[in-house]
Amino acid sequence: MIASLGPRYPRKVVIESVRKVLDRKRRIILEGIVEESIDEKDILGEIVDTIQKALTSTLRPVVNATGIIVHTNLGRSILPEEAIESMVQVARSYSSLEYDLETGKRGSRYVHTERLLREVTGAEGALVVNNNAAAVFLVLNTLARGKEVIISRGELVEIGGSFRMPEVMAMSGAVLREVGCTNRTHLIDYEQAIGDSTVALMKVHKSNYRIIGFTHEVGARELVELAHRRGILALEDMGSGCFVDLSRFGLHGEPTVKGELEEGMDIVTFSGDKLLGGPQAGIIVGRKELIEKLKRNPLTRALRVDKLTLSALEATLRLYYDEDRALEYVPTLKMIAMPLDELKKRAEGLKEKLKVLVEDRSLEISVIPSKARTGGGSLPEVDIPSWAVSVKHQKVAPQMIEEFLRKFNPPIIARIEEDRLLLDVRTLQKGDDEIILEAFTRWTKVRL
Repeated sequence: MIASLGPRYPRKVVIESVRKVLDRKRRIILEGIVEESIDEKDILGEIVDTIQKALTSTLRPVVNATGIIVHTNLGRSILPEEAIESMVQVARSYSSLEYDLETGKRGSRYVHTERLLREVTGAEGALVVNNNAAAVFLVLNTLARGKEVIISRGELVEIGGSFRMPEVMAMSGAVLREVGCTNRTHLIDYEQAIGDSTVALMKVHKSNYRIIGFTHEVGARELVELAHRRGILALEDMGSGCFVDLSRFGLHGEPTVKGELEEGMDIVTFSGDKLLGGPQAGIIVGRKELIEKLKRNPLTRALRVDKLTLSALEATLRLYYDEDRALEYVPTLKMIAMPLDELKKRAEGLKEKLKVLVEDRSLEISVIPSKARTGGGSLPEVDIPSWAVSVKHQKVAPQMIEEFLRKFNPPIIARIEEDRLLLDVRTLQKGDDEIILEAFTRWTKVRL
């Protein structure tokens, strides 16, 4: 019977799985643990399960029912279909990655996105590296190595993975000069700190936290005017990097990349896979002569992006030629802009289907108002009204239902609030309802 597995699975995996299962059975026998049955059929079934587990990818698609749109742990932004198609085409064949089709000579990989970024943001130049931390690092290493950069204490952020702005600055070779207080920094604080070794004033958008109460911070325009009056640079790390004014959806406080450049910032950095809705990338836009300096830094090669990232980013950026088109076809923006009545209708539909399919009458299913979030370190503490399907069992804790869904194939990631499990429909994608229905149908059979 073992031999029959050979044609279906890699020989090495079959052998390792057989050894694991038999070793476990031997230990059970030696330790005197009695099982209901140990026969050939059971052993073969365990071997097949072990093989399939070994061959299952650890990076798997999941259903996001959390209501967190740019969920860092779940891969941040979903790519637009145009970006996916572009990646597939480039992956399937050779490409013009670093080949100039006009001259027939070697070209630059950065031309594929630079023109689009210039046109969409209004910047003079642009450069793409592998993430925003790398973008900040490259900017400081190129323009401020051995020189002083002034930054407000209230903007010394820590980003995901415990990477802290002061540490990034230190590793870049720039000298950090803190000014102001945690909650209040004034223009005079920057001005008094400028010295002979000062090369830049830096603003960091507080995209992943808020300071409320007795606060004050210096805006981009004021900072730019001071920097240019003193003959130094004005730099900004925007973090999320939004291209669309989200205030029309009730989400205030998130500046746009174009807006910050119009205020006069010399360099702005941001992520590609947050509010932009593209692939992971660190994007640098700003003055042409400064961008050219960044390109000549040897570190740029170490931080460069591959052809798949460039193709996905290029396709995503093209959608921003028309803002309405971006809102329709960039999944991140589409989820943010989804009307409440449409969400409620979907939640009601999912609830009714669940009630028909689920035979466990101890399961209480209803539709309730919910609070979604943009996530990904953007718009902290800003709730987005949403709707969710609430699931509560009279005898089973919501943690057990959550675990069952999480271990389903494909996994369904939900959240628990007030002793009930919530499936927020704002982050559900096409086809996710069917997966949820299948999971709860299976749950019923397990329970019964």
